[in-house]
Amino acid sequence: MPIFHLIANGLAPLTLLGALIAYLHPPAFLVFQSSFLWMFAATMFALGVVLKPEELQATLGRPRAIVQGVAVQYSVMPLLGFLAAWLSGLPPALALGFIIVGCAPGAMASNVIVYLAGGAVAYSIALTTLATLLSPLFTPGLVELLGNAFLPIPFWPMLWTIIQTVLLPLLAGMLLRRYLGRRLATAEAVAPAVASLAIVIICSYAVAANQARLAEVGALVFLLVVVVNALGYLLGWQAARLFGFERRLRLTLAIEIGMQNAGLGVALALKHFEPITALPGALFAVWCIITSAGAAAWYRRHHHREATLLP
Repeated sequence: MPIFHLIANGLAPLTLLGALIAYLHPPAFLVFQSSFLWMFAATMFALGVVLKPEELQATLGRPRAIVQGVAVQYSVMPLLGFLAAWLSGLPPALALGFIIVGCAPGAMASNVIVYLAGGAVAYSIALTTLATLLSPLFTPGLVELLGNAFLPIPFWPMLWTIIQTVLLPLLAGMLLRRYLGRRLATAEAVAPAVASLAIVIICSYAVAANQARLAEVGALVFLLVVVVNALGYLLGWQAARLFGFERRLRLTLAIEIGMQNAGLGVALALKHFEPITALPGALFAVWCIITSAGAAAWYRRHHHREATLLP
């Protein structure tokens, strides 16, 4: 199904296009105000459908590497988000957005980027899955710990939102996969496209809801997004070197750390805080997808060229 393949692999340009349309004509996406949480639930349901048990079983043979990777996910980016919020001097509601993004690891898009870059896909899926399963407790807990300096944090409502939009849809998708039979191939082709469209709509809605504020704080917020994203990639790679990972695992961990589940961050911000709190997540989603997709293409070409030059 070429159209679904095209949509799934076109996440970067589609996200950018959606953000531009949302900025120029906000009503095009403001209609999704009451349904953005369902959109995110659709992405997690799709992840459950495409999750292959055999890939996870193979990767679970390296539990230490998985635990190390998830530990980096739940430490490096939350701290970077907190530093961006603390040092920027932004209004509290906006600064909190960086903390929420930093505390929401495990982006489904990272699995696709790792595949395109030639990384360790099974390791990427294992990290995404474990981080997602831990997110109902870890994400609101870290947001409460780091974000209370800026605004009161509703821990239990956030926990329930994540259970509803992350954990339950993921488990439902995994359960459905067992009963699809001959339809599994079709579902695996359709699910990534559904997830991509849902992420585009969520992030575009966040841009539309903040269109008037972008002119006031857009430049500083975007600069902070660029810095946090770049440091995430760098520190993820360096952490993997410290753990003694081989190159493919280093590449995978760098992508997993630099790419946050900005869709989840945006959904939480829109649900529990002011619309402006979702702005960092929306810009981060657009930027990290563009940078990771571009870097993956360069990395794959570069190392393919190196391989062809070897005797």
